[in-house]
Amino acid sequence: MQATPIQTLLTTVAPDTPVVAQGWIRTRRELKDLCFLELNDGSCLANLQVLVPRSSPLYDLASGLHTGAAIGVSGQLVASPAQGQRVELQAETITVYGNADPDSYPLQKKRHSFEFLRTIAHLRPRTNTFGAIMRLRNHCAMAIHRFFQERGFVWIHTPILTASDCEGAGELFTVTGWNLQNIPRNEQGEVDFRQDFFGRPAYLTVSGQLEAEIMATALSKVYTFGPTFRAENSNTSRHLAEFWMIEPEMAFCDLQGDMDLAEAFLQDIFRYVLEKGSSDLEFFQKRIDNTVLETAHNIIQQPFERMSYTEAITQLQKSGKSFTYPVAWGLDLQSEHERYLAEELCGKPVIVYDYPTQIKAFYMRLNADEKTVAAMDVLVPRVGELIGGSQREERYDVLLQRLENQGLDPAVYWWYLDLRRFGTVPHAGFGLGFERLLQFMTGMGNIRDVIPFPRTPDGIDF
Repeated sequence: MQATPIQTLLTTVAPDTPVVAQGWIRTRRELKDLCFLELNDGSCLANLQVLVPRSSPLYDLASGLHTGAAIGVSGQLVASPAQGQRVELQAETITVYGNADPDSYPLQKKRHSFEFLRTIAHLRPRTNTFGAIMRLRNHCAMAIHRFFQERGFVWIHTPILTASDCEGAGELFTVTGWNLQNIPRNEQGEVDFRQDFFGRPAYLTVSGQLEAEIMATALSKVYTFGPTFRAENSNTSRHLAEFWMIEPEMAFCDLQGDMDLAEAFLQDIFRYVLEKGSSDLEFFQKRIDNTVLETAHNIIQQPFERMSYTEAITQLQKSGKSFTYPVAWGLDLQSEHERYLAEELCGKPVIVYDYPTQIKAFYMRLNADEKTVAAMDVLVPRVGELIGGSQREERYDVLLQRLENQGLDPAVYWWYLDLRRFGTVPHAGFGLGFERLLQFMTGMGNIRDVIPFPRTPDGIDF
């Protein structure tokens, strides 16, 4: 008989049905003439209670099992007399796939700090918190694909290896095929990249946006969903060296359409996850942050506020608050400014648009005032910026000047400029960090705890 997921056994399978369950023991306890095994297979937060009476020939086997052991159990699913559970499993056979030494198995029935759990990332998915996070990651990913597919977007796969820096920030991981103990140099003593694998410097991508623009100018509406990399030496609760990005790109679209899509996108994701992952969200509401469900409903039930960057600066200056970072037109908004706008001023997500030219990337469309660009950020409570996007600069001459003004070599971006020479079109898009979304959704304090294997400075153990 094939095993049935524990979630299905707990919710839909009728009592008095013979079944097979497989999973890992969360706890074992003995009471009077019964041995109780709490079994979890990761399909849901709840455990299936397995009963083995002392009179059973399985009793000695069951009582010798420990937390972490992997087993299979066949038997009769029966109605449970206990409160809080619909059914339980009366064991008739037990197969032990692998026991766990109680003296060395690090996950016992107690609270473990998230800092400790990061040191055992190979085992932490077995905990309630990380099992719930992984299921919510799955729901979010499914919601993202569904949202774009239903709107006629084409999912594209942009390269991980690249020769260009999309942001112009210079914080890239260099990729090489060389033996680093023997790096070729030219007559001037400089590194001779002509002898490297690609014949020029190569990097891990920070964004798939530029390539997505290529595809949007042929397919109209596309999106990427894949890993990106930043070589920022930042040991903070908000930064990862490797993370996942969602980046839609739309031809024949302006900044207004971009903002509309970003708002609809977030509302749809939260609506889907509330439907599919309610028990896991309730876990985070109870254990991590008691505003999780309120935040989700707040995203869904009301339109986002919208204000220009200039208005945002005015509101910050009028607030009377003493911010750590200065507030002045021309300076970028810091997290404390963004959170004030979303949490205190508006009490809901805010889309700030039309940022100063000098603080935004070269590809953002220059507005008629020539002081601002058609950029937008979606700011949310507790986190600040969650989405960043813009209408792209589709005019060849203006884009060329923007590249030169930022000290970037137009020759590197020849193909990007070509898109403006051959059938250019107004287009727009945005980027969303997947882990930042999950951190916001669950209330988790550290972004390292919403990704299976965090990559951070000095952290690449798993």
